[in-house]
Amino acid sequence: MEYTKLNEETCNQAVVAGTVCEQPKKSHDIDGENFYEFAVEVKRLSGKADFVPVTISERTLLGKDLNVGDFVQLCGQYRSYNKLQEEKSRLILHLFAKDFQTLDEEKNLNEVKLSGFICKQPVYRKTPFEREICDVLLAINRINHRKSDYIPCILWGRNARFVAEQNIGCKLEIVGRIQSREYTKRYESGESEVKMAYEVSCQSVSIIGNISKLAEPAQSANVVND
Repeated sequence: MEYTKLNEETCNQAVVAGTVCEQPKKSHDIDGENFYEFAVEVKRLSGKADFVPVTISERTLLGKDLNVGDFVQLCGQYRSYNKLQEEKSRLILHLFAKDFQTLDEEKNLNEVKLSGFICKQPVYRKTPFEREICDVLLAINRINHRKSDYIPCILWGRNARFVAEQNIGCKLEIVGRIQSREYTKRYESGESEVKMAYEVSCQSVSIIGNISKLAEPAQSANVVND
């Protein structure tokens, strides 16, 4: 089977190919339609791996089994939702799979293309080794839905400097990969916990619009409706 490539049709596209690393389990249902969650391990060229949380409908599975160790390709959108954890609202990111296939050839793939608006001022910084980084949060409107997905993205080097100069309301097109990374959270009690963070690591970026220049500020507020 051939691997799927990104196209020009939507503002939110993602395709990953990797190994199922946990058994799918039911997460919720909507109007009688069951949805399942699991994770896929996608290896990088460096040998490290990204772990991508996936949500898939029973209607997409169509009665097919997904088991730990299966090598699969999943196509869909990279989405977000808010979940209350420890009395705080936390942004949860996941690949919403609209299509999948089991593959014989194990060729890892991790690509995402997003078109969205900067909804928080970009944060520019440097690492102790002087590597330039910029964090930006994109609001991506779902087509035919009154919802938006909020996706954190990280940019490096000249791309970091470029995006750091942009303002809220600037519309960007970003191509990159879904990235996972571990971090240690320390609590006031002195205890610590290793957690996983997710974001899109940017490979290319371009400006495709800028509503921050419109005369009526109210129009820009409509871009990031919940």
